Amino acid sequence: MSKDTARKEFTGAELSRAASFARLRFPPNPAEPPPVIRFATCVVVCLLVIAAPLSGRAELPEIRFDRLKPLGAVAGTEIEVEIAGAEIDGVDRLLFDHAGIQAAPIPEKEKHFRVTIDANVPAGTYDVYLVGRFGVSNPRLFAVSKGLTDQQDNGQNRTIETAQVVSMNSAVNGTVDGNSEDFYRFAAAAGQRVVIDCQAQRLDSELDANMTLRSATGSLIASSSDYFGQDPLIDFVAPADGEYIVALHDLSYRGGYPYRLEITDQPRLENVFPPVIRAGEATELTAFGRNLGSLGGQPSTLSVDDRPLESMPLPVAAPSAELLNWGQYRFLNHPTHHSTAPTAATCTLLGMQAVASGMGGAWDAQPLLVTNNPVTIESEANDTQETAQNVVLPLVVAGRFDKPRDADWYQFTVNEDGAHYFDVYCERIAGRADPYLVIVDDRGNRVTELDDFGHRINAFDGHLRDPSQSVKLSKDRQYRVLVQDRYQRGGARYQYVLAVRRAEPDFFAATIHRTNPNPGGANVFKGTATYLDVVIHQAGGYNGPVTLTAENLPPGMHFQPTTITNNTRGTFVLWADDDAPDSTGFVRLIATGEVDGREFRREVRPYTRVWNNSGTSRPQRGLAVAIRERGPFDLRIEPESLEVEAGQEASLKLRLRRLWPEFEAKVTVQPLSFPGQFQLGNFDINPNQTEAELKIKVQPNTNPGRYTLSVLGQGQVPFNKDPAAEQRPNTLVSTP
Repeated sequence: MSKDTARKEFTGAELSRAASFARLRFPPNPAEPPPVIRFATCVVVCLLVIAAPLSGRAELPEIRFDRLKPLGAVAGTEIEVEIAGAEIDGVDRLLFDHAGIQAAPIPEKEKHFRVTIDANVPAGTYDVYLVGRFGVSNPRLFAVSKGLTDQQDNGQNRTIETAQVVSMNSAVNGTVDGNSEDFYRFAAAAGQRVVIDCQAQRLDSELDANMTLRSATGSLIASSSDYFGQDPLIDFVAPADGEYIVALHDLSYRGGYPYRLEITDQPRLENVFPPVIRAGEATELTAFGRNLGSLGGQPSTLSVDDRPLESMPLPVAAPSAELLNWGQYRFLNHPTHHSTAPTAATCTLLGMQAVASGMGGAWDAQPLLVTNNPVTIESEANDTQETAQNVVLPLVVAGRFDKPRDADWYQFTVNEDGAHYFDVYCERIAGRADPYLVIVDDRGNRVTELDDFGHRINAFDGHLRDPSQSVKLSKDRQYRVLVQDRYQRGGARYQYVLAVRRAEPDFFAATIHRTNPNPGGANVFKGTATYLDVVIHQAGGYNGPVTLTAENLPPGMHFQPTTITNNTRGTFVLWADDDAPDSTGFVRLIATGEVDGREFRREVRPYTRVWNNSGTSRPQRGLAVAIRERGPFDLRIEPESLEVEAGQEASLKLRLRRLWPEFEAKVTVQPLSFPGQFQLGNFDINPNQTEAELKIKVQPNTNPGRYTLSVLGQGQVPFNKDPAAEQRPNTLVSTP
């Protein structure tokens, strides 16, 4: 087959109204016509808010949701909430990602809303967004519980003597003050098992809580700090009838941070085993937790912090075909409860959550891996190479580091030469270990060691402690695999799943707002565009194109199919017509790949950054977008298609449309989404110009295909939030 006939095409999409697609051929043979790269120009205007120079520094308003108080409520009730953030003047709506949670503004109280939670809303956590003049914000988390009574911090409980009396099975919504503690007093009977759970970091609060439990006479019974990430949990059995006092404060005694404190003797789950189920099969798992007796629970051999756990059967229905076909992860509660890196814990997990009937805690649903292969259970006598557990490929084995220094060995024989994919699922399925994996062949040679993986790109933090990598193995050779916690910890919370299979090319796609490092939303000003960062985790040796499309767009919003070719990152642009109506809603992105001529699709998972520091991104259930008032200028590329020879230069026309009459300044153009084999220098479109020549150099070694390229235009635009204001300071606006 000649290099020319080996050519293949990729569909590309623009990042804005100034995006370009490229189709590339190999360099020609002397007897053949020269190969070319084809640019399909997608001209979309993107409004991008970034820092302007120090002279006349300003920014277009971007709505940002910083804080919600209180952090949750009980299903079937109403509660008053207060919001805080930036550019939230004019916010008149709260948008929840569950239709059973609705909010209405309280006219006499600015920034206050009355939230109604339908009784049928499942216990769990939900995203809530602010909606106002400048669009839709980043989300914050809101917890829904069942079987509890909501109580509010009375503000007078800053000493033991003034400790607020609360009832058993209550959820207290409070806020810590600086340099102080909050005290709560409750009654318990001798032998009553009580779980005290402070939910803060898990619900997007900055509180780093420390918690102590004392008797009525002041004797210390228990203390806790970091049980679920930064959130403390105390599990105790009352030694006698009487009152007990909980004290809560921030680690650094900062103030102003909300929390939700549950004091309960109701059933609560810790985890399930095995944390994996096979597709198409209903399964009965074992759930471990506290106070499970009312649900048929029995004592187990497992314990946490010397407190025994109970166990009970947990029937799980077969996963839906949709979950498998789309490569999804579906959750009732956000993974902030089992990982301090919730983006990494979900962005490469195919799975779901399971919860026992009768559970009312917001965090009881447990994550499960879904696999197409049979599931094996670890046999504990596998602590050495000599006692390695015999298994067969493809392998999915559920194990646990039962005790400190536990080492689990497995051995298998390979039937085929070639790449095999190794995955250790631990952080992704609520395990607390930091696992690593070592492969040894039958001659005693150390083949490789696998550890952390994942991508950190702009606001997206996908770096994961679970090993995941492809390794070449030889036919008819026996291999031994060691799985162990990096710090040799063990116990009931250290479960994992080891998966080994022939490498099957696939990928996981994720998207996050362009704003970095702050949280942000996806808002499009009319006549312009916005873009989203896209992150691709390739698996099983996948190196083909990934084409992104969008569904459920509001009227007047558009996209162009966008191709990311053999890369881990890219961008996706949404733009709005000049006359598009104002709107706010959820859209869905789809990523399409191809292997051996077979096309398959994956849902693009949406993420958001919680705070303006790395490591704080987390998943959302949906991608909220909004269209708002007219933007200042627009860029478009012409022509719509262009073929360019590898090693040559593409020449296109870039047209500027000034949508605000008062905007007359120059626009600086720079590359935005450019693979390394394409080069473009910065240049200006001067105040008296409406177009410029766009020259893109294509490297000689560029692979054949269709590419999406985007440029960004930046201009100082006079702007004031108040339309009647006489002063309009310059604001740096960027549009791709």
